[in-house]
Amino acid sequence: MTNSHIVHVNDTNFQYEVISFSQNTPVVVDFWAPWSRDCRILSPLLEKLIGKEFRQFRLAKINADENPNTTLMYSVHSLPTVKAFANARVVDQFVGMVPEMRIRQMLINLTQAETNSLTLEKANNLLDDNKPEAAEKAYREYLHTNPQSSEAFLGLIKSLLRQNNYLEPYGMLGISPITKISTEAQQFRTFADLMTKYTEDNLPGNSELDVIFRASLRLITLGNFPAALDGMLDIMRKDKDYRDGKAKIVFLATLDLIGANTPMTKKYRQELSSILF
Repeated sequence: MTNSHIVHVNDTNFQYEVISFSQNTPVVVDFWAPWSRDCRILSPLLEKLIGKEFRQFRLAKINADENPNTTLMYSVHSLPTVKAFANARVVDQFVGMVPEMRIRQMLINLTQAETNSLTLEKANNLLDDNKPEAAEKAYREYLHTNPQSSEAFLGLIKSLLRQNNYLEPYGMLGISPITKISTEAQQFRTFADLMTKYTEDNLPGNSELDVIFRASLRLITLGNFPAALDGMLDIMRKDKDYRDGKAKIVFLATLDLIGANTPMTKKYRQELSSILF
């Protein structure tokens, strides 16, 4: 076949041509055999739809008789079987000859899934580019159709905190099941609580360390993260467990807001380790 959207795959290259490929582009896999009458009807229909109307996808055709390992791995017991892969996993499938409307619906669903994936990628990039307002909008859009996404939920929390919005994240984290299983979410809830108390002038300020702590929180509201982190390190050098570890929690939450893989984050994590260990 000359159509670049349609490929023949086998046991040897299935991992690369389908699983790996689907991490960037959804792949529809047609398990077929030459003896199947339904396959001879369905395969041309799939080729027409993906070759002309849904060209953003790939159609991978695999002869089930000649490739028993893949056929067995994906529990194909009847032909034709069609499975749609996105992000390296099966997201939709059907068995046997089905109406064209069912095939179109699967492809439309894949289109929506691809759009959602781009929305989440856009939100993450906006947050990395320090555009929290735009990131918040994109995260909310994604969560509207993917309400169980922990990645998008935590991204929304970060985008709100980066805008000095502390009350809303604190409430959201209080009712989310993600908070119970995610250390990052737990840290953000404590962080949001402390930042709220700071803005309400409801933190103790009796000792020298209390003064440094309040000053560091103020620096966070101003977006001066390095100076805030330096302040927290100064506190922990004098008292590792300052107020039940709150300096450490704020320190780690601030690093999460900055981003896990930035040079600044790596530098400050090393400094924290040298103090604690």
